[in-house]
Amino acid sequence: MSGSDGNPLLATVAGLTALGAGMLAYGAGYEVRAFTLRRVTVPVLPPGQRPLRVLQVSDLHMTPNQARKRAWVRALDALEPDLVIDTGDNLAHVDAVPHVVDALGPLLDRPGVFVFGSNDYWSPIALNPARYLRRGAPPVPPRPPDLPTEELHDALAGRGWEYLGNARTRLKLDGRVVDLVGVDDPHVNRDRYGDVCGPADRATDLSLGVVHAPYLRVLDAMAADGHQLIIAGHTHGGQLRLPFYGALVTNCDLDRKRARGLSRHPDWRVPGAAWLHVSAGLGTSPYAPVRICCRPEATLLTLTAEDDV
Repeated sequence: MSGSDGNPLLATVAGLTALGAGMLAYGAGYEVRAFTLRRVTVPVLPPGQRPLRVLQVSDLHMTPNQARKRAWVRALDALEPDLVIDTGDNLAHVDAVPHVVDALGPLLDRPGVFVFGSNDYWSPIALNPARYLRRGAPPVPPRPPDLPTEELHDALAGRGWEYLGNARTRLKLDGRVVDLVGVDDPHVNRDRYGDVCGPADRATDLSLGVVHAPYLRVLDAMAADGHQLIIAGHTHGGQLRLPFYGALVTNCDLDRKRARGLSRHPDWRVPGAAWLHVSAGLGTSPYAPVRICCRPEATLLTLTAEDDV
């Protein structure tokens, strides 16, 4: 008798190895392209108001050869959102800007706002995967930016979308006035919330915060200012999730239980706590093209009146 036939430990190791290889093959061969629309209802509007539809697109990590992803994103226009929010990390290649614009396509004719993530400035590089298993691992020290950030900014802003990197604006949407504030990416310390902070304007119908990476320092400050809903991306939902456990990491200091989806911040027990939505996003780094138990997603958030709960 040879091999693992007579050794239960070796047989167990061999079985786990085969299972892991199968999961990786599934994650890289199918799930990473299994684009999914999530639908979430958030009771955040003043009493008596009709719903408002907000489409969140995040973490495209676009490269020139992703025709299927581009077509799927373009088709989201059929949802007829009142507002589109792009929470960054659009690029994964120096030639990707025209492909991002093509993907967003008709959505650019709708009201929209956007912020940037680190991968709108710096191209992805190969890293030790074990680095991401350390909770709250610091970002890679910045290199000189090598992606066409200004080209991307001008392409989106030129179609009427407003840039919210350390900025504040006000939009009129379907007869409602919405106050929005955003920051540049906290993951690489480009956030300057102190430059745009201040109490949410209660004279408006809704106040939104927008950020790429959901670091607590930004979430805490936005919630303290009274912004009712905060929209973020960056985490990829953990990208690798385990059944009954969830995300292994968030790649920031947000707890892993909130790596994707809707929650309250700082806590549901706090009166007046903000709603927080974190998107698992639509892409991955070209050097880690795999998702497990975490399909790529965009989210349609239907904002409803608080008295509709």
